[in-house]
Amino acid sequence: MAEESLVKQGVAKGSALGGAVLLVTVGVLEILQGISAISKDDVTVVGPEYAYQFDLTSWGWIHLVLGVLVTAVGIMLFTGATWARVGAIIFCSLSILANFLWLPHSPWWSITIIALDVFVIWAVATWNPDVI
Repeated sequence: MAEESLVKQGVAKGSALGGAVLLVTVGVLEILQGISAISKDDVTVVGPEYAYQFDLTSWGWIHLVLGVLVTAVGIMLFTGATWARVGAIIFCSLSILANFLWLPHSPWWSITIIALDVFVIWAVATWNPDVI
């Protein structure tokens, strides 16, 4: 294999392991976001009517369950298993969707989580653990 390809895979591996750390972090943040919404904390703002209307408690449970799943997949991603990589991409995609729909409640927080999820998807998709 060409040296340039090995360097690219080394960067991808480092990014993917960094992505695993970020995935665990995103999962924990989603869990905290869910707990905040379930408890109807003052941090969560319920704005005007919008197209994706759910009860705040429903959103809280969605974020809590998604956070637990994302955290679990993030921990498993450290093994480099194919199913963990596929699961990371799927759950990050679901997290992007959930946070897009959560934008009216907490725009900056949602945008931050979406950006972290996009980075994790990129890192996991470019890493080939069989090369290094």
